[in-house]
Amino acid sequence: MHPIFLRLGPIEIRYYGLMYVISFVLGYFIVRAEARRRGVFSQPDDVLDLFLVVIPLGILFARLYYVAFQWDWYRSAPWEVFMIWHGGLAIHGGIIGGVVGLLIVARWKRVPFWRLADAVVPALILGQVLGRIGNFLNGDAFGTPTNLPWGIVFPASSPAGATYPGLPLHPAMLYEALGNLLLFALLWKLRTRPAKDGFLAATYFIGYGAVRFACEFFRGDALWLGPFRAAQVVSVLLIMAFGTWLLVGRLWRPAHAGPTILP
Repeated sequence: MHPIFLRLGPIEIRYYGLMYVISFVLGYFIVRAEARRRGVFSQPDDVLDLFLVVIPLGILFARLYYVAFQWDWYRSAPWEVFMIWHGGLAIHGGIIGGVVGLLIVARWKRVPFWRLADAVVPALILGQVLGRIGNFLNGDAFGTPTNLPWGIVFPASSPAGATYPGLPLHPAMLYEALGNLLLFALLWKLRTRPAKDGFLAATYFIGYGAVRFACEFFRGDALWLGPFRAAQVVSVLLIMAFGTWLLVGRLWRPAHAGPTILP
């Protein structure tokens, strides 16, 4: 773990933030290419407008979601609410903010919401891969103690090391990064398949729900909803909702399939 990428006097550039910047840059080019291929936007600047709306809302909701579940701690240190470089962005909150942003842009640009979502989700899951690498370098989103040979002892200065000093932990953030990378590969392969609007987005929500549900068993900093892990509750709801829509709507079929011509 090495959280600081570069220090220039009082200015610090952390890997945590750097990974997000890289994901935004890569995501911009992926979304631009996918939006053009799907015929979503008519102007090149539309993608930039999309990012200017979605990214701030995603970060804001990701932070609010995390703070809401940890309010007992933030109540005693309210200034920490604004210090996102210390960690504390919940992806489910970020997804909520992203969906709100997509709804705004879809209405603003007068484009089909689910077609726009299909253009965005490959970039989103790739950004999540890089985000989890940032978590690793920052020492947050960590796992529970383990005796497995790949267990990692994090420095005491990190959130993981402060919670479990001197103990080897599951690299839960890397487990999720690997699962997200596999999901990205699947979405990238399916993106050119003729299907109804929303097929790729539904596949993303189902796939990420499954990845997060499994990885949450190893998390040592889980957010709790009563006796249940909040991320697992949300993941189950996502899988059920989008799985039902995928099956009932038969989203994998082309939207305008022509009649079958027999010889």
